[in-house]
Amino acid sequence: MSSARHSLPRSIAAHGILITYTLIALFPVFVIVINSFKSRQAIFREPLALPTRETFDLIGFQTVLAQGDFFQYFQNSMIVTVASLFFVLLFGAMAAFALSEYRFRGNSLMGLYLALGIMIPIRLGTVAILQLMVATGLVNTLTALVLVYTAQGLPLAIFILSEFMRNVSDDLKNAGRIDGLSEYRIFFRLVLPLVRPAMATVAVFTMIPIWNDLWFPLILAPSEPTKTITLGSQVFIGQFVTNWNAVLAALSLAIVPVMVLYLIFSRQLIRGITAGAVK
Repeated sequence: MSSARHSLPRSIAAHGILITYTLIALFPVFVIVINSFKSRQAIFREPLALPTRETFDLIGFQTVLAQGDFFQYFQNSMIVTVASLFFVLLFGAMAAFALSEYRFRGNSLMGLYLALGIMIPIRLGTVAILQLMVATGLVNTLTALVLVYTAQGLPLAIFILSEFMRNVSDDLKNAGRIDGLSEYRIFFRLVLPLVRPAMATVAVFTMIPIWNDLWFPLILAPSEPTKTITLGSQVFIGQFVTNWNAVLAALSLAIVPVMVLYLIFSRQLIRGITAGAVK
């Protein structure tokens, strides 16, 4: 009883802190969105003011829809992000389950090897990755981006999920084995539902860098049919002149799917982050 009374205030405090940080993080998004509906003069004159009847202007959105194939860029980003998230969560969860469930010689060394990607940025291997994609004929394909982002997201996914899977009850898994369930069924039917908060946390932290990345789309898939939305938005940024209305409009449209996915995973995300704070 006493433990429950103490855990409730801590849970409320943890949720309050998360809400505060969320509002702080969303402030730049708010500024981008309100300025995308204003004229160029109003953007520089009053960047924090809401659009009014005098300053309201849709020229940025009109320019975005008129120049370039924005919907193709949007579709490419969605395909790359969703496919990469699927493979990161699937392979990351399977590797984490193997590391946490089965004890074998070299288990710790294998876990350290799989987690090295957290400490070593994948961009250090850009030249080698480009050479590999050229040799395999995958340059200017979405497959190249999916492969790179999957490799980029796996280390963090394995590191987080393995910690959560170690807390799954051994009695539950052994009961499944006694009932004749295979290891695959134990993994998919018993273990995965219990680590959904952790998977949502991994999905959010993996999704945003993929959606916002400019580096690998510029190097591996710069052609018009394979451009992502972040790369496509660069057409409005020139060396001497930048169309800020179009840039802000493109960024506002690009924020929408990220916000939708965040709202989908938000409840599980909060549960995953606060899981160790309310025991």
